[in-house]
Amino acid sequence: MLLELSGFTFAHDPTIVKEKDTYYKFCTGFGIPICTSKDLHSWSFTGRSVFSISPKWIKDKVPKCRKLDFWAPEVVKRNGMWRIYYSVSTFGNNRSAIGLAQNKTLDHSSKEYKWQDLGIVIDSTPTRNYNAIDAAVCANEQGDDFLLFGSFWSGLQLVPLNENGFIKEDSAILNIASRQTQPKPIEGGFIFYHENFFYLFASHDFCCRGTASSYHIVVGRSEKISGPYFDQFGVDMKNGGGTTLRDGFSYKRWAGPGHNSVFTDDNGKTFIVYHAYDREDEGKSKLQIEEIQWKEGWPFLK
Repeated sequence: MLLELSGFTFAHDPTIVKEKDTYYKFCTGFGIPICTSKDLHSWSFTGRSVFSISPKWIKDKVPKCRKLDFWAPEVVKRNGMWRIYYSVSTFGNNRSAIGLAQNKTLDHSSKEYKWQDLGIVIDSTPTRNYNAIDAAVCANEQGDDFLLFGSFWSGLQLVPLNENGFIKEDSAILNIASRQTQPKPIEGGFIFYHENFFYLFASHDFCCRGTASSYHIVVGRSEKISGPYFDQFGVDMKNGGGTTLRDGFSYKRWAGPGHNSVFTDDNGKTFIVYHAYDREDEGKSKLQIEEIQWKEGWPFLK
């Protein structure tokens, strides 16, 4: 069941983290805008974005990227620092890259608040059969981090990270999910660990078309972070599998739900965060939050 939200709820590709008593929402937009909430229900725009100046490396790697048009942020805390992974690209093109920045705190009133760009993590070009956008960070049972990324082309990819948040030297890129028919619409992957299983969430079909968007959220699971990930019918997500968790027919008002992240709050409740297009407000993309329930080892939404 959807949480009732108010305030600044416009969002695309959202992710939510918590520092002290405040929730922070990051999403696609000019410089990556930042919103806050004390209760997950009422949201306010801080008037700030992660970036006010575009990092210099972007012009060389993705020259057609519009100024400060950054996509699909992922935010994690590691070694006492907040890390944000962000995508730079142009729509429908795989000349793309994922960058990394860090900050000691998310509280902009702190004297220690300052985002520092650390540079490029991975890029893709038309000669490669993957698209370096839509980053998500996940850890295995030993606490080693991996980067999940990918959109269309050959689908979702997984690669290990070093302790500094960059790709381990000489690491192979592993494909863990794909669609079988052109144009192979799968993206926005996220891996969440729960009770001995890794759950791979992904978005199938098409976003960014307002109420005509066919985006929907699917899920599969694996005993290993590297897969294989199977849906509830036993279909491998590398072969187009994925059990539908939420789609555009779930609610009368909301079309094209997708590009989710997942987090657990201080009370042990697990929430899925995504965007959907408002049929009652000109198809605008807005934040959605729902509590995940579990039954027989599978997530479901009421």
